[in-house]
Amino acid sequence: MAVTGNGNRDESGPGPLAGLRVVELAGIGPGPFAAMLLADLGADVVRVDRPGGGGLAVDPAYDLTNRGKRSVLVDLKSADGPARVLDLVERADVLVEGFRPGVAERLGVGPADCHARNPRLVYGRMTGWGQQGPLAQTAGHDIAYIAVTGALGMIGNPGEPPAVPANLVGDYAGGSLYLVIGVLAALQHARTTGTGQVVDAAIVDGTAHLTAMIHGMMAAGGWQDRRGANLLDGGCPFYGTYETSDGGYMAVGALEQQFYDTFTELLGIADRAPARKDLARWGELREVVAARFRTRTREEWTAVFEGTDACVAPVLSLREAPHHPHLAARGTFTDFGGITQPAPAPRFSATPSAVTGGPARPGAHTESVAADWDVPALLPKDV
Repeated sequence: MAVTGNGNRDESGPGPLAGLRVVELAGIGPGPFAAMLLADLGADVVRVDRPGGGGLAVDPAYDLTNRGKRSVLVDLKSADGPARVLDLVERADVLVEGFRPGVAERLGVGPADCHARNPRLVYGRMTGWGQQGPLAQTAGHDIAYIAVTGALGMIGNPGEPPAVPANLVGDYAGGSLYLVIGVLAALQHARTTGTGQVVDAAIVDGTAHLTAMIHGMMAAGGWQDRRGANLLDGGCPFYGTYETSDGGYMAVGALEQQFYDTFTELLGIADRAPARKDLARWGELREVVAARFRTRTREEWTAVFEGTDACVAPVLSLREAPHHPHLAARGTFTDFGGITQPAPAPRFSATPSAVTGGPARPGAHTESVAADWDVPALLPKDV
């Protein structure tokens, strides 16, 4: 437990953000994940949950995006709800919200209200479409946001519908991670100048930004604007996945010549593989590679390629991944509260981070937050 500059106790965890105070207005998807990342890095994250719950029907005991946080219950639609949140804001460094544009303002906890109480506050806004634009007030989910940016259209086999990458590309990569980057950059500015600001993190903006290299390759004539026809989208026979004899899959990424040479030698096709640079024979090369992979099981091929520079790995399921020898040796996954889950990332030499608490149950930490943040108004009237 850390002690803040005002002498109050702080439930920060270990990590480089120890001592940082974050208010999270409860939402779903990328907002909670961004706040979880801040908590993973040591911030004291207080989630303001609404009475009666809300969001997706996930048992709070298993909602890992709320790990390491504390929760208080506040009804923002009640007469004193906004004032109680603003009391927290006055003592916070960061606020994270994921309402539609204008909702926080109508509830009395928008940027102007918050900055009137705390000019240094970094106000992080997480939306799909952004705060402005023709679709800003429109509902949406990850799949729609990545669809309009061109990212979804890149993924999948030619002649088939685009493959949906869960909600990893939009919600979390294009959304949560960009919000965290923005918040950390704005914190640096606030600590230098004493002035906070609003961070407008839109999933469409972040996802589009992720495609920067592809746009450059397309401008240079090195990328075709269609699925399954390029070096990194499965169009290349030495960068893709292949089925094994037992129905498993191996992932191949032997792009560079020296890695490709090792790959074809270990696969046993070096003497009959068509020239890798002959795009007209890529189809033939793919058939040769596929036929060879079908002769052994995934486990057998893993043993062949493990520890080599062939750039080949088994395609594991979510349940299998924590048991991979390399991930196990690094502690990439951890067990906390009886749940196997990804460990905090990235890693720090001087301020290592760790999972410090399970998913926050709604309202479970009202008394500790009221004491640590010196906000007695959070307590029920009869306490």
